[in-house]
Amino acid sequence: MRVLVCVKRVPAPGARIVIAPDGRSLDTAHLGFTMSPHEECAVEEAVQIVERERGHATVLTVGPEASEEQLRYAVSLGVGGAALVRTDGSDRDPQHTAVEIVQAVRRLEERDGIFDLILFGNESADAGGFQVGIRTARALGRPVVNGVKKLEFADGSLLARRPFDGGFEEYRLPLPAVVGVKEGLNLPRYPTLKGRLASKKVEVEIVEATGGKGGLRMLGFRPPREQVSETVILGHGPEAAPKVVEILAEIGVL
Repeated sequence: MRVLVCVKRVPAPGARIVIAPDGRSLDTAHLGFTMSPHEECAVEEAVQIVERERGHATVLTVGPEASEEQLRYAVSLGVGGAALVRTDGSDRDPQHTAVEIVQAVRRLEERDGIFDLILFGNESADAGGFQVGIRTARALGRPVVNGVKKLEFADGSLLARRPFDGGFEEYRLPLPAVVGVKEGLNLPRYPTLKGRLASKKVEVEIVEATGGKGGLRMLGFRPPREQVSETVILGHGPEAAPKVVEILAEIGVL
């Protein structure tokens, strides 16, 4: 069983986000980074699959050299290999990101064989586009299901279950397949000392980005409006009563 997990370097939860002067990007000077919670579950699932079914798991990301931090963390959890599609750090839209991933997947598969399963987080914690996994699956011509919270293998196929209106939907996918998983699929483990030492030694394979462009445009961020409260005096004593009645009528209370 060969499994590929695609992750993304995102700002750590709870960090104060500062918009850069261009209005189209983030000022990352004082930000800490991690991988998205959904992707942590995807990494854990890949490790469990390899432990149970035997095989090999690889983690891949598209980003600057600093993204090696997230790749090595995944290795410390039990992933066997890591690949970085190296970029200059500029933002890429979901279309462009999917193109980069597809080209990297084809290169890795041509050399080492087809990935039986490619795992994504349901969506990234920063952009929340819900698109990259689906675009990747479409380009590779493989079945895809998003929002999955349970995975099982049987008879050479994959059973994927996702919550829906108080119940569950089940999909049986032929392999190879692409799946987007959600937080709650499992409980991610913590790295061991042995895992951390292994992560320092692993050779991260570098795949240079194509430098192409996607078709989606970021129009810009709108700074949050300052909240302004105003107090209006309706009157004093009994003479204010008619005005109160008018306002209550306007808002539909009366």
